[in-house]
Amino acid sequence: MAQKFPRDRFDSIPHGIERVGAHRAPARRGARWVAFGWAALATVVLAAVGIGAVVISNDRLNFLAPPVATPTPEPVATAAPTIAPDIAVLVLNGTATSGLAARAAETLTAGGVPVGTTANASTSDLTETVVYYTAAELEGAARGVAQLLPEADVRLSDQFAGTETPLVVVLGSDYADATTG
Repeated sequence: MAQKFPRDRFDSIPHGIERVGAHRAPARRGARWVAFGWAALATVVLAAVGIGAVVISNDRLNFLAPPVATPTPEPVATAAPTIAPDIAVLVLNGTATSGLAARAAETLTAGGVPVGTTANASTSDLTETVVYYTAAELEGAARGVAQLLPEADVRLSDQFAGTETPLVVVLGSDYADATTG
């Protein structure tokens, strides 16, 4: 047996509103084109944002200033390495390795470079071997000395200008490693 419920306001639906079901109305004309338009616009915006993010993250887009061309540095002319038998060299040991200056002096003497004095440097923690020269005209002689010592660099310096020898070799740990290993 079917129950009878009392009539209420939901039992009478006005005519002309064209509802389908209790809460749906038929779709308006052209509503699908509006949804398609919004989807197309969202796709274009998201693609543009993604392309912009990739361009910026790859540093291909610069809003600040145009790139400035850096000039190529001119090559520095260096003197040819020579052995100067009339210029004595001061050899300083800048490491904790005992007898390193004497070994370097033997190497230099065997190469034709006169060695004036060997001694310890003021510090024993130097890592780089450097041949210092006090005047520009001594660059070739300094390069000749550096050729005989592995890992040696050549520098113009007035740090040793007061000594009797215008060429000073300061041995670092790179020379000690090259000769012992």
